[in-house]
Amino acid sequence: MKLTAQDLAAGYHDRAVFAGLDLSLPDGEFTVIVGPNACGKSTLLRALARLLPARAGTVLLDGADITSLPTREVARRLGVLPQSPLVPEGVTVSDLVGRGRQPHQRWFQQWSPSDTAAVAEAMAQAGVAELAARPVDQLSGGQRQRVWIAMALAQQTGTLLLDEPTTFLDLAHQVEVLNLLSRMRDGGRTVVAVLHDLNQAARFADHLVAMRDGRVVAAGPPREVVTADLVHDVFGLDCVVVPCPVSGAPLVLHT
Repeated sequence: MKLTAQDLAAGYHDRAVFAGLDLSLPDGEFTVIVGPNACGKSTLLRALARLLPARAGTVLLDGADITSLPTREVARRLGVLPQSPLVPEGVTVSDLVGRGRQPHQRWFQQWSPSDTAAVAEAMAQAGVAELAARPVDQLSGGQRQRVWIAMALAQQTGTLLLDEPTTFLDLAHQVEVLNLLSRMRDGGRTVVAVLHDLNQAARFADHLVAMRDGRVVAAGPPREVVTADLVHDVFGLDCVVVPCPVSGAPLVLHT
């Protein structure tokens, strides 16, 4: 499923975050957007998801202007996991994951065996099936994030956008979530995530987008994009970039 921005402009109230932005996200790959704070990463993700109206330009979903598509149709094709989503008190894991099925339901058919199967499969893929009866607000941060991802899996969209899915998680849970997103990519989905950790981005991403001051500075495979010059230009950090001894991905070491 192809997602493209053409001459896109977005912002908040009287503040423009970016304008004239062009970006094409590869189908069936894991794309990570990186950059310093307030560079426009989350704003871009919200604009791509139609959560933030574009001030100018176009977002194309499989060649169609996303603003011309019915809301339910967009929800069937594009899943969004915002930063730090809130869970109503007492909602169980199975109930929350089940909410991912709403775009597939109609007034005359509120629930079906296919919905039950999709929820069970999503919880199994995310590794939260054994938590089905637990209230979400009683789970650890890592468990809770996997539950949110399970809800997105139950939505069965071809593309998933995630805003900082590893924030506030310890290192082990960060890697757990990134491995899960990689498995989603391996299953045929297009995954797009905003991350802060450049080394994690370089390790897990197929396609890396580096932003600064509302501009896309570079985009492409991490081994082509992550250089000492780029890290200095984007983050203002002096470093050396060496191959990771485990994965071969670029590894940034500050000097």
